[in-house]
Amino acid sequence: MRMSTWIRQHLAALRALLVLTVITGIVYPVAVFAIGQIPGLKDKADGSLLTVDGKVVGSSLIGQPFTDTEGKVLVQYFQSRPSAAGELSEGAGNGYNPLTTSASNLGPESIVDSFSRDEDNKLVTKASLLTTVCTRSKEVGDREGVDGARPFCTKDGVGAVLSVIGPREADGEVAHPVKVVSVNQLCPAQPFLGTYKGVQVECAKEGEDYSVGRIVPIIGDAPVDTPVPTDAVTASGSGLDPNISPRYADLQVARIAKTRTISEDQVRALVEAHTSGRTLGFLGEPRVNVLELNLDLDRRYPFRG
Repeated sequence: MRMSTWIRQHLAALRALLVLTVITGIVYPVAVFAIGQIPGLKDKADGSLLTVDGKVVGSSLIGQPFTDTEGKVLVQYFQSRPSAAGELSEGAGNGYNPLTTSASNLGPESIVDSFSRDEDNKLVTKASLLTTVCTRSKEVGDREGVDGARPFCTKDGVGAVLSVIGPREADGEVAHPVKVVSVNQLCPAQPFLGTYKGVQVECAKEGEDYSVGRIVPIIGDAPVDTPVPTDAVTASGSGLDPNISPRYADLQVARIAKTRTISEDQVRALVEAHTSGRTLGFLGEPRVNVLELNLDLDRRYPFRG
């Protein structure tokens, strides 16, 4: 190849690099930024931030907890959907951490809790998805004055799961168990079930491995149509969902009205004002923005605690 041809090719490549750098690295970002500053779009481009007395208190697009410094629920506020984004991680508190947005990655087979000891010899429980849902449902039910019982949950709010130990049949069933353990109820807890197939149910002993048995979830007698809705006990995929279902909002109306000394009709009117329908009429489900609703509550009916 002649030197002049080689130089021309490299000069052409350099010109293309410079032109594309200007277009994609300068012109395009500046154009997008300028469009984002157009009235009507600026608020969304800046993050849909909400302010009180000039101070940013959050975004209408990102959920947040309404708890005190110790993680206890502030009963004067509507509560958000649970979050697994940073839940129980260092410095993350109760989730809703935009830097660690994530789901719990637990699935329907996560039904057995695990127990261990930390460096200070304190008992550490790693809850299964089932126990997490059961615990949250009981807490919500107790807080809202309804029955938080759910199928496959014990009355004390853990997964109702047995390890049935004994010779197995061809289909994997244990027809004549020799030992039955409530694996999520650590001794000295009282097992949720007295007997199973004629064998007394035992509480789980710390350090014991019950995986040798057949793991059997027990449905119990709780109604399938529980008053505590699904979004009150499960986290979203991002862990940052700013909305709750109208059903979960309605469940909290009586508590809000009582703590703020107003009527339930006044609270429901605010809930309706902050309820959005399906996007484009058919995408998603109706939803209530929790932060906007709570801010409106504070403006109209300040809490006198």
